[in-house]
Amino acid sequence: MISLRNIEKSYQQGPDRFFVLRRVNLDIQEGDFVAVMGPSGAGKSTLLHVLGMHDTAWTGEYQFLDHRIDKLDRKHRMEIYKKYFGFVFQSYHLLDDLTVAENLDVPLSYRDIKKSERQAIVADTLDRFQMVGKKDLFPSQLSGGQQQLVGVARAVIANPKVILADEPTGNLHSSQGTEIMEMFKKLNEQGATIVMVTHSETNATYANRIIRIVDGWIEQ
Repeated sequence: MISLRNIEKSYQQGPDRFFVLRRVNLDIQEGDFVAVMGPSGAGKSTLLHVLGMHDTAWTGEYQFLDHRIDKLDRKHRMEIYKKYFGFVFQSYHLLDDLTVAENLDVPLSYRDIKKSERQAIVADTLDRFQMVGKKDLFPSQLSGGQQQLVGVARAVIANPKVILADEPTGNLHSSQGTEIMEMFKKLNEQGATIVMVTHSETNATYANRIIRIVDGWIEQ
């Protein structure tokens, strides 16, 4: 489903070049649940943002289904992202001027779904995440944990083929974190491919593969 070949990302710092990702070769099959682990600054989140097409300043080959992502312009990359991917950002990335319900509607608006159906899906998701009472609030009115729940809900609401999650339970109580991981497990069993960055050994046990990154290199 996903194939990365010789992916590299680097920054120029004065006369030196600093590598964030080095010669990354990675294959992810449809239905995989992959945990990406490693120390802080190892390149985990960068890898996730390359997969999610938010980061374009890299070299190498990226194949997704029958698309060569590295050959596409930003517009076409975003079309593929919106159609197939859901992303849980570590820093939430909710739209500040939209309510919780409106934030949840955004991924649905990219798809060919009638407005009445979208409203029903949003209502269903608010109920599932126990956020009905928060639907008209703006992100600034929510706690960090509540924003994270909205971020997770937004990532999964449109049943994407691929879920990319960057520390998805980082700001949640342990019971909420367990609920989210159980939901990911269920979505994976239903066919979603999941790539999750985590520091949590407990969260990693939900994955069927663990990839470790150190200093930008994937450890074999």
